[in-house]
Amino acid sequence: MHDLAPLTALAGTTPVQDSIGPVTITEAPDWALASVAARLGQEKACSTALASVLGADIPGVAAHTQGPAMSAFWTGPHIWIVEAPYDSHEDLAAMLSAKLGECASVTEQSDAWVRFDVTGDGIERLFERLCNLDLAKLGQGAARRSVIEHLGCYVIRGTEGIHVYGPRSSAQSLHHALTSAARAVF
Repeated sequence: MHDLAPLTALAGTTPVQDSIGPVTITEAPDWALASVAARLGQEKACSTALASVLGADIPGVAAHTQGPAMSAFWTGPHIWIVEAPYDSHEDLAAMLSAKLGECASVTEQSDAWVRFDVTGDGIERLFERLCNLDLAKLGQGAARRSVIEHLGCYVIRGTEGIHVYGPRSSAQSLHHALTSAARAVF
């Protein structure tokens, strides 16, 4: 029998955390992700069902919504990514598929993305160097798609900082971009 152990996207057994000046960049592997796309003609039913599952209004265009146990962010017309703590929602995609039924197509996304949480003073200055978003103008709950070092990423303004989702296969490159920019700024 094989003795397998999970690794984070940065190939560690524990998440990487870098403190550079006033900013902390933390690999956040403990999130389950699933995309939800309303099926043609089922947009209203999907929106209603998803809001019920989230326990909150669905996020509007370029927004993020936090529910009691799960949150979601908008990625396109009638398309969202739902996120939840992995420990309590390992089967997030299956649960969403069962609850949303025929009104939505649900796809497991947990292993497709890497998440970095960026906190601290001056994160706006850091992201000025990384992407074309003006974080000073983005309030809490904003979610935007942008490019960081040629990688398509989602940048979400949370309550305690910025959450960056990028392709898991490019986790090292995204981590390098974040830490290099932080060293340049701070």
